[in-house]
Amino acid sequence: MAEIKVTLTDTELKCLEYAAASPQDWADNALTNRARIAKDEIIAALVTHCNANSVAIATGEDAQVAQAFTLEVVKTAAEADAEAVANRPE
Repeated sequence: MAEIKVTLTDTELKCLEYAAASPQDWADNALTNRARIAKDEIIAALVTHCNANSVAIATGEDAQVAQAFTLEVVKTAAEADAEAVANRPE
């Protein structure tokens, strides 16, 4: 399991404490929810690809996300950014 560390200034923490009862819970929820949205997008892209190409879909969400990357149906944002930079006209 990955751990993501975030550093805030004292002022940023105070402001977040104003906006949320628990800044840690808020951050956990924001990251978890964004990951859920991405997972739904990845699985949708995989299902579309597999149906169009008569490919068996892996069983379970973890396996489906892994399959989407293995089949190169999706890329990481870093890979997509690097590809865009490499293909940018000069």
